[in-house]
Amino acid sequence: SFYATCEQVFRPDLWGKPVVVLSNNDGCVIAANKEAKALSEIPMFEPFFKIKKLLIDNNVTFFSSNYTLYGEMSQRVMNILSSFSPEVEIYSIDEAFLGLDSLEEHYNLYDFGCHIRSLVKQWTGVPVRIGIAPTKTLTKIALNEAKRLNVPTKVHQISTTKEIREALVNTPVNDVWGVGRRLTEHLNKAKITNALQLAELDPNYIKRKFSRVLERTVRELR
Repeated sequence: SFYATCEQVFRPDLWGKPVVVLSNNDGCVIAANKEAKALSEIPMFEPFFKIKKLLIDNNVTFFSSNYTLYGEMSQRVMNILSSFSPEVEIYSIDEAFLGLDSLEEHYNLYDFGCHIRSLVKQWTGVPVRIGIAPTKTLTKIALNEAKRLNVPTKVHQISTTKEIREALVNTPVNDVWGVGRRLTEHLNKAKITNALQLAELDPNYIKRKFSRVLERTVRELR
């Protein structure tokens, strides 16, 4: 939804309203904000000409893609993140990991996350969600938990064993970072349906039965 968010930054009248962004030459829908996604009859990558009337009938605002704008907005956000930590890994146009180990002794990490979010919003207009956890895979789950629990601050930290187990049991295995559709089918056949069940498996068994990549995922979930 990042593309749609960038458009809304310059059209504040559209906050809280459905917005979609179209591909080159307005070929198909490539991005949608949460309000547009709530309209289940608007599928992603659907040809625009097939759903134009549907969009209009549902008062959905649609934009032609502006990749220069989205790239510049992303760079602004990443520049701000880089000012907070020497360890920044840009994962995609709208996602990054920050290493906070060197800051943990000096700051409350939850408050630190709230401060980061506030400044990103103030300086760019872009609202973000922040997850904080011991590993990257758990951080992605913390992000999903912030959304699932509708956390008012949009910042969620999981660090204790209880918090992590609760988050894992509420995470379908297909929502674990790196677990795709085909792997989900194999895991479901083995009666593994949530992230906690996956985390409790022997990593060596996972490596033999599936892959080293999934083994690393299991270790990160632990």
